[in-house]
Amino acid sequence: MLTMKNLLPVCSAGSLPKPAWLAQPETLWSPWKLEGDALVEGKQDALLLSLHDQLRAGVDIVSDGEQSRQHFVTTFIEHLSGVDFENRKTVRIRNRYDASVPVVVDAVARTKPVFADDARFLRKHTSQPIKWALPGPMTMIDTLYDAHYQSREKLAWEFAKILNQEAKELEAAGVDIIQFDEPAFNVFFDEVNDWGIAALERAIKGLKCETAVHICYGYGIKANTDWKKTLGAEWRQYEAVFPKLQQSNIDLISLECHNSRVPMELIELLRGKKVMVGAIDVANNAIETPEEVADTLRKALQFVDADKLYPCTNCGMAPLSRQIASGKLAALSAGAQIVRNELGR
Repeated sequence: MLTMKNLLPVCSAGSLPKPAWLAQPETLWSPWKLEGDALVEGKQDALLLSLHDQLRAGVDIVSDGEQSRQHFVTTFIEHLSGVDFENRKTVRIRNRYDASVPVVVDAVARTKPVFADDARFLRKHTSQPIKWALPGPMTMIDTLYDAHYQSREKLAWEFAKILNQEAKELEAAGVDIIQFDEPAFNVFFDEVNDWGIAALERAIKGLKCETAVHICYGYGIKANTDWKKTLGAEWRQYEAVFPKLQQSNIDLISLECHNSRVPMELIELLRGKKVMVGAIDVANNAIETPEEVADTLRKALQFVDADKLYPCTNCGMAPLSRQIASGKLAALSAGAQIVRNELGR
């Protein structure tokens, strides 16, 4: 079990901005500006820059900032057999926007490790705890057209087995927390409870490191912010899935709190779990004050024990500028320190 040096250990949910020489700034899923060996070296340089930015901001649990990924789901899928990226189809993503997606044409399989080399590279350059993000099974099937299995559940179980292979390699590379990104858990409630959480548990089978699931309302892109405007005064989507997650073997649950309309008392449904409390809004450029962060954390402490609260961002920050993202991370750390001081720790 991972032992944290700090009470309220600070982490980010996932992506951080890429440097301008690697990909177009403030653009989600931007194409690479380099290729071949230069791209490999460029990704490693970007990873080290991201690590430096995190450490300078006071982040306790570091990540690769997803510097080696163009997209949080498809970069993983690109490495699998059975998926056709040439003859794409347009599908509706979570009933919000249309996207051109690859097609599952045969049995899916992982032919080689995807992120293990990147994880080893990061481990070599830091002694801090490392959190690594992978797409969750349900979110993977939501970004594809399935012409082979023709069953969302069957395909999810296949992806869960593949993710488990990858997770075991990441654990062996020195990763301390493996996080599965499941924004789809905020949409397909019946499927989540019928088989989504079970598929997630298949993905973590046999792991000794800690595991997390990140359930967000999405990046601050227009399709997501427009959707959020339709959710009303209270966002109670978490209520549908938290009870079963509380019973699951997942160690940490990552959720959006700051500037969201999530009633904080819903965290009570996770009592006993570690909770990554999103105290930074990724949908705007306003840098939170440390006191704003502290206020969100204080509210969360009514429903989660201090030794189980992990201050975090609401979601990834890839669409923001590096300057804004660094400012937000620094505010997160400063806000956590205010609350640590109040707790006498």
